[in-house]
Amino acid sequence: MADRDSFEQTPYQLPAGATELILVRHGASSPPLEGVPNPLIGGHSDPALAAAGLAQAELVAEGLRHEPIDGIFVSTLRRTGETAAPLAAATGLDPVALEQLREVFLGDFEGGEYRIRAARGDPVIRRVFAEERWSAIPNGEDWESFSTRVTAGVEEIVATVGPDAVAVAVLHGAVIGQLCRQATASRPFAFVHADNGSISRLVVDADGKWLLRSFNDISHLRVRTGSAG
Repeated sequence: MADRDSFEQTPYQLPAGATELILVRHGASSPPLEGVPNPLIGGHSDPALAAAGLAQAELVAEGLRHEPIDGIFVSTLRRTGETAAPLAAATGLDPVALEQLREVFLGDFEGGEYRIRAARGDPVIRRVFAEERWSAIPNGEDWESFSTRVTAGVEEIVATVGPDAVAVAVLHGAVIGQLCRQATASRPFAFVHADNGSISRLVVDADGKWLLRSFNDISHLRVRTGSAG
């Protein structure tokens, strides 16, 4: 039989001129206490990481330290910076804080009120998820403004690290959900349930198109917490 060309399947490679964003959800934050509001930064809740969140941050760093990372980005809220700290120490990269990447604004439910109400099955929270919009919360952020600002944050990351580069962005659950929704043209809340410390991967092509490569990978978190047998 004459020799024939063989066309093997090949692993994905970042297209020329594209930028990969490794999206990390921050570690678990300290729980709010009823009657003791969380500190606020620009109206946004700004709790520190809980002990579990600090442990997740270490596992994120261990999982990503060998990636070819060109930049680390965080929001201006402390839980993202605290999550990024172990990776920054491992890579020698200083995180860049972008205000555009703050969590969705929860209006009257900031300061920890959202988590308290969610735990109690508050009807407004049920309405948020039934209607898939944060603006169901009094004075909550609407989709247009939220989408505009997080898109601007992604564009700033891409402009900063440039093409053919990899950036880590430590973000918030709703921000990751919005970016993944935009990349896939999905319904609004299709991706709002990323776990703390999870990793998702978004590629921004040279022509500006977005591609979601993976969502909510937590395999690195199970390395030390899982049990054998």
